[in-house]
Amino acid sequence: MVKRRKWCSKEKSRIVLEGLKGAPVSELCIEHQISQSMYYAWRDQFLTNMGHVFDITRHTAREKHLKHQNDQLKNMIGSLTYELKKNDDEDW
Repeated sequence: MVKRRKWCSKEKSRIVLEGLKGAPVSELCIEHQISQSMYYAWRDQFLTNMGHVFDITRHTAREKHLKHQNDQLKNMIGSLTYELKKNDDEDW
């Protein structure tokens, strides 16, 4: 039984890009020991999802904004908790 090889995203992308740059697909497949149908499936997936690359900066900016909001809320909760405990201690 032949063990199947797992390909990471970077390896798949590199192979697909070589083919898109003009390297003969048959040679790429022999070199990397993949079938042509696998290459074409990777290529189709790559081309379908390539627009998402530009979404990364949008997600990063949104994540920064959410992290900032989260930090502000944590500070507010901490301040309110401190005030409640201080008031409780004064009542005793």
